[in-house]
Amino acid sequence: MHFMGLLKSLDELLYEVMSWLIFYPITLWRSLRRPLAMMNYSDREQGQAEERQYADTLPPPLFLLISLLLVHALELLVVGDSPLIASHQRLAALVDDDTTLLIMRLVVFSVFPIIFAAQVVRAQHKVLTRDTLRRPFYAQCYAAAPFALVLSIAGILIQIDWLEVQFAGVMLGALALFVFGLVQARWFAQHLHCSVVAGFGHASIAMVGSLALALISAPLFS
Repeated sequence: MHFMGLLKSLDELLYEVMSWLIFYPITLWRSLRRPLAMMNYSDREQGQAEERQYADTLPPPLFLLISLLLVHALELLVVGDSPLIASHQRLAALVDDDTTLLIMRLVVFSVFPIIFAAQVVRAQHKVLTRDTLRRPFYAQCYAAAPFALVLSIAGILIQIDWLEVQFAGVMLGALALFVFGLVQARWFAQHLHCSVVAGFGHASIAMVGSLALALISAPLFS
């Protein structure tokens, strides 16, 4: 009986993993094409029963994780191992393989959705709890995943020893930041019932906080 239960668990795991081949491109395309619609979709799904949520897409945190996993594989293919793995200075000594590097990047890019989610909860004058934070955090993961994907690709291009490619990487990174900021300004305007200019102000506060955390932690690994 235990063996049959194990087989059933493996069967479900195999189906779940293989379904990512279908639903990841669908989720990515929808998030790139209509990011605000996907964020609103996540809000609606959070109101559904847990077993019925995200039936036709990937759950937002999983979408972010797979995006980072794919771009990490691309980095290994194009530039090889990250210098962070070879480094033994400061906290970089803890990042000694690809798994810990991926976890570190997931934590870093998860800072953006959690800070933006906290900012909208604060601006709505709600009590900051696990429940009030969950819905905007999940919505933000749909915006953060394409942002992390494009920004990481830009980082790969910058590592290539070719001036034109490095310049393209810088421009791609700047474009990712601009589009991400624009999406966030509209998202805040929608949820706070204010103008896009006011929404941009809230988005800027959250962006500064997110980037500050990333910049503060960067020297710890160098």
